[in-house]
Amino acid sequence: MRLVNPGKLVALQKDTDGIRNICIMAHVDHGKTTLADSLLASNGIISQRLAGKLRFMDSRKDEQERGITMKSSAISLYHCSEYNQKEYLVNLIDSPGHVDFSSEVSTAVRLCDGAVILVDVVEGVCAQTIVALRQAWQENIKPVLVLNKIDRLILEVKLTPLDAYLHLTQVLEKINAITAELFTTDVLGKETKNENIPVEDSIQELYDWNSGLDDADDSNLYFAPDQGNVVFSSASDGWGFRLEDFANIYSTKLGFKKAVLNKTLWGDFYINSKLKRIMKGAQEKIKKPLFVQLVLENIWAVYNAVAVRKDKAAVEKIVSNLGLVLSARDLRQTDLKALLQTVMSNWLPLSKAVLETVCIQLPSPLELSDSKVERLMLTQAHNFTAFPAETQKLKSVFLKCSSEDEAPIIIFVSKMFATETSSLPERRPKLLTSEEISARREQAKQRIAERLQGKSVEVDDTKTDNISEPLQDDKNEANKPEDDVSFIAFARVYSGTIRRGQRLYVLGPKHDPAIAMESFPEGRGLELGVTLKDLKQGQHVTTVEIKHLYLLMGRELEMLDEVPPGCIFGIGGLEGHILKTATISSTLACPPFTDISFMVEPILRVAIETRYTADMAALRLGLKLLNQADPCVQVFVQETGEHVIVTAGEVHLQKCLDDLRERFAKVEITASQPIVPFRETIVEPPKLDMVNEIIIQQPSSKSITKQYDSARVPTVTDTGLIIQQTANKRSTIKIRALPLPAEVVKTIESFTTLLKLMKKGDDMIDKTQVTEFQKKLKEAFETGGWESNIVDRIWSFGPHHYGPNILFNDVKANESASFWPQDTRNEATLNNDSLYAYGSNFINGFQLATMAGPLCDEPLRGVAFIVEDWTFEEEGIDQPSNQPFGPFSGQIMSAVKEACRKSFQAQPQRLMVAMYSCNIQVNSEVLGRLYAVLGKRGGRILHGDLQEGSTMFEVTAQLPVIESFDFANEVRRQTSGLALPQLVFSNWEVLDIDPFWQPTTEEEYLHFGEKADTENRARKYMNTIRKRKGLNVEEKVVEFGEKQRTLKKNK
Repeated sequence: MRLVNPGKLVALQKDTDGIRNICIMAHVDHGKTTLADSLLASNGIISQRLAGKLRFMDSRKDEQERGITMKSSAISLYHCSEYNQKEYLVNLIDSPGHVDFSSEVSTAVRLCDGAVILVDVVEGVCAQTIVALRQAWQENIKPVLVLNKIDRLILEVKLTPLDAYLHLTQVLEKINAITAELFTTDVLGKETKNENIPVEDSIQELYDWNSGLDDADDSNLYFAPDQGNVVFSSASDGWGFRLEDFANIYSTKLGFKKAVLNKTLWGDFYINSKLKRIMKGAQEKIKKPLFVQLVLENIWAVYNAVAVRKDKAAVEKIVSNLGLVLSARDLRQTDLKALLQTVMSNWLPLSKAVLETVCIQLPSPLELSDSKVERLMLTQAHNFTAFPAETQKLKSVFLKCSSEDEAPIIIFVSKMFATETSSLPERRPKLLTSEEISARREQAKQRIAERLQGKSVEVDDTKTDNISEPLQDDKNEANKPEDDVSFIAFARVYSGTIRRGQRLYVLGPKHDPAIAMESFPEGRGLELGVTLKDLKQGQHVTTVEIKHLYLLMGRELEMLDEVPPGCIFGIGGLEGHILKTATISSTLACPPFTDISFMVEPILRVAIETRYTADMAALRLGLKLLNQADPCVQVFVQETGEHVIVTAGEVHLQKCLDDLRERFAKVEITASQPIVPFRETIVEPPKLDMVNEIIIQQPSSKSITKQYDSARVPTVTDTGLIIQQTANKRSTIKIRALPLPAEVVKTIESFTTLLKLMKKGDDMIDKTQVTEFQKKLKEAFETGGWESNIVDRIWSFGPHHYGPNILFNDVKANESASFWPQDTRNEATLNNDSLYAYGSNFINGFQLATMAGPLCDEPLRGVAFIVEDWTFEEEGIDQPSNQPFGPFSGQIMSAVKEACRKSFQAQPQRLMVAMYSCNIQVNSEVLGRLYAVLGKRGGRILHGDLQEGSTMFEVTAQLPVIESFDFANEVRRQTSGLALPQLVFSNWEVLDIDPFWQPTTEEEYLHFGEKADTENRARKYMNTIRKRKGLNVEEKVVEFGEKQRTLKKNK
């Protein structure tokens, strides 16, 4: 039975200071959903006995079957604090811990002001724990720590209270070390940014060697039990406590002040029995710390009596000493787990400890910081002062979080989630009131009386129309598959009060306040009802009427008439206006919120098709719905006509396929083998051959035209310079390809957002960011042994103008061509210059070449193309061909593309494979089997450390993505379920094998044989990709035709 009705929660929404928006974050299987169940039980939503078993927030069937959370779910809880007797509304979001669904965590964190970081004290700090701390830091939200599963230290690891205390301090130190690393990186990054701001010459003479770390305040960043931001718990047994809970108990028993106990219960303190004082130096005096003596030993005693010795008399004595009131039925339980949970949850209720910590330690929506507001409004590459004046005034609106009618409405939608249309509140049959029941009873009596008299009766059903209409709508719409699923916007109000019936603007991610206010002053010209598919080019705003507002209650929704600021809620009816995320506002001056940064990049793709051709329309509709419902999945149609979805991993892929079959498309579908992306690159000429012998003389390069024939054969010099002419022989291009240093590639990828903005020509770009980018590039080139001034000769990046390949302009007659913006240009001279006129065509040819390499049409990575010369025969070019969009422009593009491909082939070519970072916790007994599975799949062990106080090893390895399919299942089979891998995309790695290698030296023939039929992984991968894409593959189908064997089954 629910202890709090929805009306009470709605009333609490109006007190913004009493709202807490929190998200539970942790590694997989660390107890997030079990903790959420315990918090729900405190509000009477579920029974306390079912906490941890029901998994109320996991509403999907596959979530219950797999035992993991796959989506973020929100619910509103009530809590009355014992600290200040104030009522709080806690908007709780339970997020997944599996790495494949980390995008759901990102969408949840964006809406929250605080986070609950959960850590299994036995497994310690895991991969997703670090990710959770990093996400909380990047979104500028305050975390509290819950050290969970302390019961495992007692029953599984069997530590003594003192050893358990030392183990807990080590876990806490590791977590604080990660926080310190994030803090240091952030402070040093800000100092680097400030160095790029120009200062006066007189000030530059005095250089400040201070890094800024000494001045930065980090006193409130770290987790410390004496600060009240750490909770010790066992969610499965339903108990948890803060130091303050035991300080309240012992302040009366021992006679110490509560404040003193709060500061000394954790740390190197002990009680001097002679002096009756708390003193420091327990370790030096070989004394038990207070935390061990007063806290852990008592908990160990309860577990020892209930679960170890099973002494009923001792249990009854403990219950009476603790002052607990338990029924005789509870004490007679034969299930020791249930008895233990009953005793501990009554003594140290988990929900009370966690909710008290959340309400006291975490901020309300009124406490938004300036830095967080600016981070929400613009990226680091933008300059806040470049916004219009009206937009800059909205910063104070964010901070005020006002509910007044005059306050502009600002709402952010972090994701769209699908739900069954029949489960919406407006679709439920309404309960009859007592007046309606009485009216129906009288009508029934009247009909019976008239029927007995043989008369017909006209019945007034106006009072019951509202009951029958929803049922009729369900029948009429049952024939439309697309109407079976409705989308709810997962949103938060940052300013103003949203009400049903209001007309608001839906601002897309590319919305520009300055352009929108100029094009549509005061919203004039925007039509109501225009959806995303009806928008014109350059328009990113739609107008919508708010029809449905919902209170999110886990698996259920409750109708709302209005939502005050600071609340997390749902909006219905926005399917046609929002794809994944959006900003909703009552003013066009509001900028779109910055994009959500996902910690995992979708890398695993498959092609989808229906079993029957007639179901293709349903598949297209299902893919559209899937794309809207999942924040991480990518859906597109390839040039070959294949429908492709890109997911974060195998579990995510299986979830998407199940959703297509059962919810969105509802047709039989088949999926291809996973398609893994590769990259193509070049390397420095190797100094050793395949048998590690020094190469004295490089073998002559193979004929390029033999493998990939071309109509225009280029000239290849000994140094790898390509001389290519256009089809009409009127223009000659000289290009050389060289490998880029690894540091340069990393720098380019770290500034991808800035490059995208520069590509669009955004006027709001922060100039200091461009200066910092140039500085970082110069440092990276110097590190790689290149000249730093080559940065000034960059012409373009590719592919897509922001990829990790560079086109350098080394043509002396074309010095004006540069990627960097130039202030002074003689337009009259440039318009008559052929090099300038065809410059865009040259860049387009470079973009085409980097999008599809010569090995297997995969994008290039880490390649520099240096244009050494580009000449024209002006007197031979016809006048119409001089225009940049004439037929000659296409010849330029083709020639540049061919020249880039041939210069690439003139260098040692290599494939780059995508690598997973694999984090595995495994028992020492099956460690060898795990290494065997990794070795079989081409994995590489980075390190494996034994966790202190346990027999578990934490193994970190790298595994090629293409070899990772069914890896988790094989690991479980080989290790009998004692190892669970977590795979996350890490980096691109060069596969250091020449795909076209053949033995040439005597040693290589002796080692590999004349046929050299040892498997070449690079060639195998390349041929697989070329076959899939329909490209030519050079392989021998029959090698010895004279020898033939008849195969038959062995009987």
